[in-house]
Amino acid sequence: MTETLIDPLLNAADSALRTLSGADTAARPRPMAKAAPVELDAAQRRLSGALMRVNHVGEVCAQALYNAQALTTRDPALRRQFEHAAREETDHLAWTQDRLRELNARPSLLNPLWYAGSFAIGLLAGRAGDAISLGFVDETERQVEQHLDSHLQRLPIDDTASRAIVAQMKQDEARHGAEARAAGAAPLPAPVRWAMRLASKVMTSTAYRI
Repeated sequence: MTETLIDPLLNAADSALRTLSGADTAARPRPMAKAAPVELDAAQRRLSGALMRVNHVGEVCAQALYNAQALTTRDPALRRQFEHAAREETDHLAWTQDRLRELNARPSLLNPLWYAGSFAIGLLAGRAGDAISLGFVDETERQVEQHLDSHLQRLPIDDTASRAIVAQMKQDEARHGAEARAAGAAPLPAPVRWAMRLASKVMTSTAYRI
């Protein structure tokens, strides 16, 4: 195994350990609501905790996907793009984890499974070629943006702390999708998009509870 392959593999392993152990820290300040925080009741806290757990799982998956895609591309510029997006997703990961602690909610117990599955999907997308890999990013971010928009509608109106985080995440995801399209993303076939939506629905409904 050459040094050029060893280093990316070590970086991928390090990223996986940091993601699953909760050791990642944000490079950007956490988005804060302009309105003064309001004390949530027990039902509101449970709802916010469940939704933010789902969002945290999404960021665990994003780390796996971007790191796998960075590992498989042979284009140095594209690798840097994937790595930059992964760093911004690390901010999301840290923000959602911080908010879970404030809500006395736990991360998903299945995070290792989510990470492994997403890493495998990222490897497959990367092996299919850069255009398909970028198309996968574009479609993923499109679906994530819709998912986050639904959470902005479901989160308690008084949970301004969670809402500020989700709003910034939605903005970042839209930009990642636009960057993928600008880099040459190929549209994915309809059956692939449907399969991605089905897999996302299974993941989100499971992570909501477990």
